[in-house]
Amino acid sequence: MIRPVVSPELLDSLDLADPVLHAENELSEVWRRLREDRPHYWHPAKDDRPGFWVFSRYSDTMAIYRDKEHFTTEGGNMLSTLLTGGDSASGSMLAMTDGDKHTQLRNVLNAAFAPRRLKTIREAIRRTIDDLIKAAIDKGECDFVHDVSANIPLGAICGLMDVPEADRRYLLGLTSQAFSSDYADAPPQESWQAKSEILLYFSDLAQTRRGSDSDDVVSLLANCRIGGQPLSDADLMSNCYGLIIGGDETGRHAISGGIQALIEQPDQWRALKEGTVGLDTAANEVLRWTVPALHSGRKATGDTTVNGQPVKKGDIVTVWISSANRDPEVFPDPDRLLLDRKPNKHLTFAFGSHICLGHTLARIEVEEVLDSLRTLVSSAEQTGPERWIYSNVLNGMSYLPVKLTPETA
Repeated sequence: MIRPVVSPELLDSLDLADPVLHAENELSEVWRRLREDRPHYWHPAKDDRPGFWVFSRYSDTMAIYRDKEHFTTEGGNMLSTLLTGGDSASGSMLAMTDGDKHTQLRNVLNAAFAPRRLKTIREAIRRTIDDLIKAAIDKGECDFVHDVSANIPLGAICGLMDVPEADRRYLLGLTSQAFSSDYADAPPQESWQAKSEILLYFSDLAQTRRGSDSDDVVSLLANCRIGGQPLSDADLMSNCYGLIIGGDETGRHAISGGIQALIEQPDQWRALKEGTVGLDTAANEVLRWTVPALHSGRKATGDTTVNGQPVKKGDIVTVWISSANRDPEVFPDPDRLLLDRKPNKHLTFAFGSHICLGHTLARIEVEEVLDSLRTLVSSAEQTGPERWIYSNVLNGMSYLPVKLTPETA
């Protein structure tokens, strides 16, 4: 499906917090205009929502990520919460804490991503991916999102959390509703109900892990001490929730967007098939190109400036990864997928102390999908229009019809 390209002349009438805008339109020209002419754009208030800063350049995004003295995530880290007064997980979830608590929580969770565990997870992921690709080939035509992409990341993060196999499909349904919808007019209570059910699920699961010496994520959280005290139930639930959402969404949307990009750019498919690009480099470019998270947000804790632009205490600040990852000042020929792109310091996983905890896992997932595709598939064809999810923070598809032709060798 070719989405209409929005004219940058319409900028001042656009609502960047509207999920419909992102799902049904192509904003590349808007981002180009912002980067070139209005890199420090004050988005006007809409209805009962406050205005906010929109930073679209790579350099400005990096400046904000680096400035922990003047910007915090503890008021929320995305528009949906920043514009409605904050997030209930602020100061609790790793992604929305700062200071010593953030450091201690991250140290606990890093233990779950030890190389030994990741090696085991990689091997399990590859077996799963090969089975999914073979099944998709056998179907003749598949929905790549439902039949392949959706089954990979959740299995990986659930493996790290030791979620029982029987519960994983249930959690997949919940995570897909928490921050996005498959249709434009989804009632907000669907999202809140999904979030509540995820929290309650992990509350119950954590009770079974108290006193355990296992090294899965839930056990580590259930038995750790932060500031000398056991982690509260609220903190435990919110961090399990953050991991399952982050661990599922990034990989799922990168994998779906990656296969579509390879179909649309056959020269890159040939480079992958011929082995002229390394899998790590290719996966890194897929992650830059697909931009699974459109933006991230901060609140200013004091008056400051961002590359000359004054920002006042209390201002909401958003950095748009969808624009920064296509900034020609950093990425030559940014609107092309180039699997051999080096260097490639994209911001898909953010940067600094708040870099996505599961970034290594997501890279593994994309690498193994690319390797499986080049080994098992001779060609791929999109057989109908895709459907995009409705979200102002996530970027991806809910449906992608594809035909995979098997490799004969």
